[in-house]
Amino acid sequence: MLKLLGLFLSALTFSFASGIPKPWQIGFQEARSPLMGVINDVHNLLLYIIFAIALVVMLLMGYTIYKFRASKNPIPATFTHHTALEITWTVIPVLILVVILIPSMKILYVFDKIENPDMTIKVIGHQWYWTYEYPHDEEAKTITFDSYMIPTKDLKPGQLRLLDVDKPLVIPQGKTVRVLVTSQDVIHSFAVPSFGIKIDSIPGRTNETWMRVDKPGMYYGQCSELCGKDHGFMPIAVKVVPQNEYDAWHASQIEPASKSMTAKKENINE
Repeated sequence: MLKLLGLFLSALTFSFASGIPKPWQIGFQEARSPLMGVINDVHNLLLYIIFAIALVVMLLMGYTIYKFRASKNPIPATFTHHTALEITWTVIPVLILVVILIPSMKILYVFDKIENPDMTIKVIGHQWYWTYEYPHDEEAKTITFDSYMIPTKDLKPGQLRLLDVDKPLVIPQGKTVRVLVTSQDVIHSFAVPSFGIKIDSIPGRTNETWMRVDKPGMYYGQCSELCGKDHGFMPIAVKVVPQNEYDAWHASQIEPASKSMTAKKENINE
């Protein structure tokens, strides 16, 4: 019986789950990072607890309605206190909250602890696009580019409306990436559901999070803080690739940036 109940709850939660959002989806997207894995575990635990609480409350209500109906109890009782019951319905909720607290604290710890990141990326929110900055290398070169949503009329077959962008954020597979998030104008929110990330992008302040994705592919998110009239048109696309592909992409991005910097220096010297 318990096994069937578990299968039912799991099916209800993840029947529409996937790496990208689907029409009529009611559950989480498939977890692709340790952060989202921890969130899923706590969510499933809470689902069982909530179901058990709802079941107990419904049974107690049914018992009370049947046991103390007017036809069987024409003269109602007049007592107003019951010490044992009052202790019971105080202690049980406290125990339930403790059970919820322990894994919830684990979430806070996992989100806050960034161990030996392999690289750092800076994310800057704008109205209504994102800017991504990659770290300096040994020669003090950097990669910076803006990421805009692809208009519906320009979409190619297979691209997703309101989600695909002209230049996705590219990260290597299996590497711990530290993400610094800020804003140039108003408050935004950098959110990628498959990674369990949702962090505010605030002007004048830098927040940080991290991600590690072991499966290559495209992952999507959106700005999740109302930021103006085009709030719904600043998606986030993250492309996860093997290390060798990332190295090739990184090198291809540095070369144009180097030429641009050289041209600027020549103009200044002139």
